[in-house]
Amino acid sequence: MRKLIVQQWITVDNIVAEEDGGLGFVSVEPFSETSDPAYKAAVMGLLDGIDTMILGANTYAQSTGWATAEDQGEYGEKLNNLTKYVASTTLTEAPWGDFSPATVMRDPIATIRDLKQQDGQDLWLFGSLTLLHSLLEAGVVDEVRMLVCPVTRGRGTRLFDGRHDLKLAEVTGFSNGVTLMRYEL
Repeated sequence: MRKLIVQQWITVDNIVAEEDGGLGFVSVEPFSETSDPAYKAAVMGLLDGIDTMILGANTYAQSTGWATAEDQGEYGEKLNNLTKYVASTTLTEAPWGDFSPATVMRDPIATIRDLKQQDGQDLWLFGSLTLLHSLLEAGVVDEVRMLVCPVTRGRGTRLFDGRHDLKLAEVTGFSNGVTLMRYEL
C-alpha cells in the first residue's frame, strides 16, 4: 500500500509559516552550488520514492511557477513530471504549464484513501497546511518529514495543532544547519 508523506519546513519551535504566511526562516536552497551533497541526496531521495504530489488550492496557486523553473535542474524536472492532485471546491481545472495538468479533487480524504490503494509509488503532500491539518485529523497521513531550520520565531502557524503520537524513524543533520526529522504516524 502506498503511503502519504508530508514534508514541511519548520523552525525548532514548531512554526511552519511566519505571521505573514511566509517562510523567511528557510535559509537554504535545494540545489545551490554550495549545498551539502547529503542534503541534496535526502531531498532527491524523497522525490525518487514518490510519483504523485498533492496540493491545496492556495499552495497550487503559489506553485504554478515551478512549471517554468528550469533553474532547479533535476529537482524541478522531477517535480514537474509528478502526477498532481489539487484539493479545491472552486477550481474546475489546474494547468501546470507545458506539463500534464493536475486533477482537481473535491473530496481529498476519499481521493487519497483511493490513491493509497492503487499501485504506484508513495504520495507527497506539498505545503498546504489547511489540507494537512484535515488529513492528519482523518488519519490518512503515514509519515511526516520535518526539515528543521536552526531558528525560532515564537509566533506563526504551527505544524501540529492537536495531539499526535509519532514514532521516530530517522534524524539526520546536515552541514547547512538543517536537520531532517522523519516520523511515522
